[in-house]
Amino acid sequence: MKTASQELVNEHNAILQALNVLETICVKITSEGSYDKKDLEDILDFLKVFADKCHHGKEEDLLFPALEEAGMKKEFGPIAVMLSEHVMGRGFIKQMDEALNSNPLNTAGFVEASENYIYLLRAHIQKENQILFPMGDQRLPEAKQEELLNKFEEFESEVIGNGKHEEFHAMLNKLQNKYL
Repeated sequence: MKTASQELVNEHNAILQALNVLETICVKITSEGSYDKKDLEDILDFLKVFADKCHHGKEEDLLFPALEEAGMKKEFGPIAVMLSEHVMGRGFIKQMDEALNSNPLNTAGFVEASENYIYLLRAHIQKENQILFPMGDQRLPEAKQEELLNKFEEFESEVIGNGKHEEFHAMLNKLQNKYL
């Protein structure tokens, strides 16, 4: 049986790929001073829409409430940590966006915010994959897992639209081929 957390781990893998691309772009900006603004816009769009709006949305609106119903506290412990890190990540994305849209482009600001975001999200993903998700899988029965998977699909369709997930993966593959 597939679990809700397995779906989220698969999304984490895509987010980690995006972070690897972003890290390589930042090294290129720092060492060569060169960048492709469209690639920066694309990767930032992926992080805003796929990672935050869709992925973190599934966690915040669906998984975390299910875990609360199953006895995990929202005010402290793993859920509280994840929520605070989502907020921190949004702050770094806002900084990246502001740097990208300044004229001229604030490359130093973009790189700094990107590096902070990469560091935060890699540690965040590891905590979810290694601690929160296994705890949740122990607490959520098969019927609840099935319900969550169905709600994830509905959520994704409503929040980012049909086909957008595939478009993001195609864009990510293109950027991986270019930078990694």
